[in-house]
Parts: sequence; C-alpha cells; structure tokens
Amino acid sequence: MTSLPADMTAVAIGAPGGPEMLQSVTRPVPQPGAEEVLIRVAAAGVNRPDVLQRMGLYPPPPGASDLPGLEVAGTVVAVGPGGDPEMLGQEVCALVAGGGYAEYCTAPVGSCLPVPKGFSMAEAAALPETVFTVWHNLFERGYVQEGETVLVHGGTSGIGTTAIGLCKLFGIRVIVTCGSADKCDAARALGADLAVDYSNEDYVAAVKDFTGGAGVHVVLDMVGGDYVPRNLDCLADDGRHVSIAFQRGAKVEIDVSQVMRRRLTLTGSTLRARSAAFKALLADEIHRTLWPRLAEGAWKPAMDQAFALTDAAAAHARMQAGAHVGKIVLTV
Repeated sequence: MTSLPADMTAVAIGAPGGPEMLQSVTRPVPQPGAEEVLIRVAAAGVNRPDVLQRMGLYPPPPGASDLPGLEVAGTVVAVGPGGDPEMLGQEVCALVAGGGYAEYCTAPVGSCLPVPKGFSMAEAAALPETVFTVWHNLFERGYVQEGETVLVHGGTSGIGTTAIGLCKLFGIRVIVTCGSADKCDAARALGADLAVDYSNEDYVAAVKDFTGGAGVHVVLDMVGGDYVPRNLDCLADDGRHVSIAFQRGAKVEIDVSQVMRRRLTLTGSTLRARSAAFKALLADEIHRTLWPRLAEGAWKPAMDQAFALTDAAAAHARMQAGAHVGKIVLTV
C-alpha cells in the first residue's frame, strides 16, 4: 500500500458567518479508529446542514470532526485496528458525521456502501446524505407504499430531487412545491406528477384538486412554521406528516382535534447525531433494497454543479442563492 501523507488540504469554518468564512487549511490526515476506514476523498456532497453549520446554527455532534461535510465518495486507503484488510482499495461512498470537506476522511465501516456500477465518484458522493434521509423518513417513518401519493416541499433541492427519484422507482405518486415556474418545469422533467409554484399558487388547493379531494398519504416537510397546519390540511385520513427541517420556524400551532378526528401521525427525525449502529442498519437496508436498482441504471441523482474543494465558498453561495436543481458537490 502506498504510504499516506502526514498532512492534507481541508476546508474549515473560520468563524460563523457567510460563505467567505470557509477557508482552505492544512490539517493532519486523520487516523481511523476501531470499526472505521480512512477514505481518500474524490468528491464530497454539499448539503443544507453544512450551510447551517457554517452559520453557527448546527454544531457537529460530540466526537465528530469540526470540518463540514456529511457525505463522501472515494477509495479506502487504511482500516482501523482490527479492521478488514479486504476493504483496502475498495471504492465506496459513505455517510459521515463531519469531515467530508477534505482530501481524506474517516468513516464508520457500517456507513460505507460500494460505489454503484456506472456511477461517477461525484454521483456517488451525492447519494448518502439525501438517500439515507429520504429512505428513513419517507419509507420507514412515513411507511409510504406503492400506489400512494406524497407531498414533498423543496422539489428541486437535493432532498426533493432524491424523493422524486425514489418515489418513481417504487410506484409512488409525488407532488412537489417549488419557488418558480422554471423549477416546476425541472421537477416535472425529473418525474414529479405535479409541481406547484408556491410563489403564486396555493399548494393546499392544488393538492386537493389533484387528489380529487382525498389528500396525500404522506407529507415530507423541511419548511416547518406556518406550513405545518397547511400540510395537515393536505393529508388524507390516516395520513403521516414527517418533519426533517424547519426553515420557517420550529414553533407551530395546530388543531389537535384534527389529528385525533382524522387519525393523523406527526413524526420526524434528524440523522447526523444518530448512532453508528443505527446508520449501519439503515445502510444495510438501503444496500439490499435500493442498490440493485441503481446497478441496473434505474435512477441517478440529479446533479447541479461541481466545484473544486478549494472553491467550497462558491458552492455554498450557490446553495444559498437557491438557484440549484439537484446536488452540488465538491471534487478533490
């Protein structure tokens, strides 16, 4: 095995603030611990939690790297104590709790998945964070089934485009909201059955019209705030509301009698702070259920734009501008 360098280039947060706070730094190459591998990073995904961390609003969990970056793809170049040497040289993508914006990154063995056949490293790096999030929240917590209909806000975000793709794979109708007519066109091109421009249309009325008044079975919500009671109005009886973020506020007011009368379920989750054991179980289910479909070429993530690692500030600026459709990645 080629000897590893002592130091690497990484992108750190100088201080809470705007994209300009992302700074290229030299750091020691991290060492993998037990049940970990070291990945030479080829590409890293950029996600909304990275932006929140940069702004000082989403600190890494205890023990995680202070560097941003929650998903990477690359080659395993070292294994931790007692690790499987057969992993050396394998091309993997991995969900990590931090540290992805770097030339090298440690990852739990259980959160690593093989790069799917036919995927570039950039496409593979665009998978873990959004696929794990959508799979757990839509399919496990929302237990959506073939033939049902879901409403997903932020239809052209990484989460939104991934939700569209996975719903289409498994026979689920998907309604999305977007902020412009162009974004609605993009969402429909990716497979959305209905795209609603929330800037000039009432999405509740649009959902009711599209479903013949029945409503949707699941809402995947990243908006929070005043959207939540409107989302409940979109749900069918026995519907499930799954919260994964709250861009318009964490405090909401709802009519509990509606929840009781219509047997609605309100749930949600965060992924980053969950245990390595939980993420390993989730990775195993995704590998068994979804990865064979990816190897067949059934779906690839919608890719927006790639930036060099040292241009992370530009990548964050693009994400915050809201013009992107799909995933933004950094390449090393």
